[in-house]
Amino acid sequence: MRFSGVLKLAIVGVVTLPLVACGDRGLFSNSATGREGVLPEADRAPTERRSTVFDLFRNNDDPNITLKVNKYLWNASLDVLNFMPVQAADPFTGTISMGYGRPRGGGAAYRATVYITDPALDARSLRVSLQGSGGRPVSIETQRAVEDAILSRARQLRIRDTKL
Repeated sequence: MRFSGVLKLAIVGVVTLPLVACGDRGLFSNSATGREGVLPEADRAPTERRSTVFDLFRNNDDPNITLKVNKYLWNASLDVLNFMPVQAADPFTGTISMGYGRPRGGGAAYRATVYITDPALDARSLRVSLQGSGGRPVSIETQRAVEDAILSRARQLRIRDTKL
């Protein structure tokens, strides 16, 4: 055999040996056949399915539950706080971050972060954090008034949609 033939055989062996050894019943399994101790299909405990690279390209999400944010609270938050510029909005986590803005007829500038935690149209689903200029916290009464305004607007939007 010529040297180039031996070299080709060695390269093929080096490339295929790791692939053969990686399998569950590959070159280095516990038994010669790889079948020792294997239970029949009906007696096996259910195992988790392994993830592969191809799982990245599959759409495994249920389209009915991908967004867990109440659309009425989301739109009402944008309506009530329309005097503030939106800096970041993520409908998948339910977070709206707004920059400083002055309400009509008001002198102080505010910024807000709205967090919608649940798909229910409920007061527990809404959290509003307000800050005044310079990062000073706003009084709890002002914060509750903004939350109440958002909830009222959300209810109005829902009633309007049911009249269609």
